[in-house]
Amino acid sequence: MTLDPEHWRWSQDRHDLTELSAQASDPGVKAADVIKGLRDKHRCFHARREHALLLVVQGVDASGKNSLLRHLARGLDPAGFRVWPFGPPAGAEVEHDFLWRAWPLLPAPGEVVAFNRSYYEAVLAERLWPVRSPRVEPDWAERHRAINAFERHLVHSGTTIIKCWLHLSEEEHRARLVERLKDPRKQWKFDASDLRNFRQRRDYLTLADETLRATHTDRAPWYLIPADDRGRARTLVAALLDRTLDALAPSWPEHDEALLAEFRRELGPAGGGQA
Repeated sequence: MTLDPEHWRWSQDRHDLTELSAQASDPGVKAADVIKGLRDKHRCFHARREHALLLVVQGVDASGKNSLLRHLARGLDPAGFRVWPFGPPAGAEVEHDFLWRAWPLLPAPGEVVAFNRSYYEAVLAERLWPVRSPRVEPDWAERHRAINAFERHLVHSGTTIIKCWLHLSEEEHRARLVERLKDPRKQWKFDASDLRNFRQRRDYLTLADETLRATHTDRAPWYLIPADDRGRARTLVAALLDRTLDALAPSWPEHDEALLAEFRRELGPAGGGQA
């Protein structure tokens, strides 16, 4: 399957976004409203501390990764939400296995962690623009298998993984780069690599298609998010997060009735106890 914005999934129906897509396309449904509704669900998830949630966000430059995560942050409790950006590996990261830098950043039970780009860069950007000096050419299929084993271990250990690819058309990609050129507030974002990346966009997406095919699994599926419409993309990802939090934390933790009774006695009428 190629990266076609009309495709929502790579395989099984339970990973289909058709229902969420209809919601995102409804002019009466705003991303801000869906995001606002996340707060109590996230607090419930954080309070239960039974599961961890990892959100992986990938896409070409200017696909809206940063703005998506800023908007999601407005609806999530900062006590249990962190975002980690992944740039080119440097220093000790280069000397270690490509998954090494991801381990310390993973979510603990009750936490939602978002990776802005991720360990997937080791089979995407690093494949086109190497930063390491390997003795032999990396076995890319083996890296795919290593990622699948890594994610299988995380899921087995209690982490739910949501992987979103923000798919930007070539026309919109060009338009957003032009927009950056014209906006003094965004010109600082340009790096020499951005031009290189745009010129090799098709090569990059070819590798992305290969990678998403190889690493889409039942336990850690990929969701292809059409990103030309920023609001629609934000609504889709927020609705996906909302659905996941609902499933992982359907209610608040059970309380200790004996402990509450003791507090009521201690606090008196103000706490609902006897005077």
